[in-house]
Amino acid sequence: MFRITCYSVTSSSVHVYFLSRESIIKILILYLSSPTVNYQGNSISSENPVVMGILNATPDSFYNKGRESSLDEIMIHAMSMIAEGAAILDIGGQSSRPNAGIISTEEELQRVLPVIKAIHNKFPSTILSIDTYRSEVAEKSIDAGVTIINDISGGEMDKHIIDIAIKYKATYICMHMQGTPQTMQQQPHYKNICKELYEYFSHKIITLQEKGLDDILIDVGFGFGKTLEHNYELLNHLSSFLPLQKPIVAGISRKSMVYKPLHSNAENALNGTTALHMIALQNCASVLRVHDVKEAMECILLHKKLQEIRSTNS
Repeated sequence: MFRITCYSVTSSSVHVYFLSRESIIKILILYLSSPTVNYQGNSISSENPVVMGILNATPDSFYNKGRESSLDEIMIHAMSMIAEGAAILDIGGQSSRPNAGIISTEEELQRVLPVIKAIHNKFPSTILSIDTYRSEVAEKSIDAGVTIINDISGGEMDKHIIDIAIKYKATYICMHMQGTPQTMQQQPHYKNICKELYEYFSHKIITLQEKGLDDILIDVGFGFGKTLEHNYELLNHLSSFLPLQKPIVAGISRKSMVYKPLHSNAENALNGTTALHMIALQNCASVLRVHDVKEAMECILLHKKLQEIRSTNS
């Protein structure tokens, strides 16, 4: 176990303390200001976590609740998520599940633009995010009403997407993925996953900020080029990314890291998802990206109550 020795000098003696890595992280959390990103006059931070509802305009997503086949169905689903408390709706037209097929830019645009325009017109105050790695899709989505770019590739699959985020002053979610959706689960390997991802995000954040992009969130990419063990290692140490001073997005909802240990499937993974959402919040997640908004909002409310009690008793 990683340890550090602290010396406390008093008038009478020297005390030696041994602090575990987890204890050091907790101390850092107390003394570091909560990472915050502003979006349309609002803020996202670990002290003010929010729910991002998944709205997939795709026929091949891994879970059918986030997958709709008509604009009317999508609008009903969007209305439901907004009513349940979603602060952000994340709209996607290209499935990123393992081994997903690749569609053209034109088809992706045909799927997402009508959805973005319809939701933006009916619910203009709702924050919209586009789940894409393509710069053209990002730019046209912003023109239609989107203010957040959620890029699974961290700018690796289309480097111009960063230019679009800078040009329009969009909030940018930088996710880590080893490989591509077509290759990412083919024997993913890390020597030290938390250390390697910390270095990855450190480099990304410096590069993005030097280019003029300030509103950045990070997403460790659960299930994107990670084994089950990698996913749980990241979840257990999510707060170790806090010194990067960027809000953390947790995309756990109904993924195989939830249902495989339970010998279940995505359709029956709500209870497990809710349990892991609470762990993510305890480890300083700022955004829960979810299929089930109501249950995620309940997690946030209960987590806030726990924090209130802790503050009162400290």
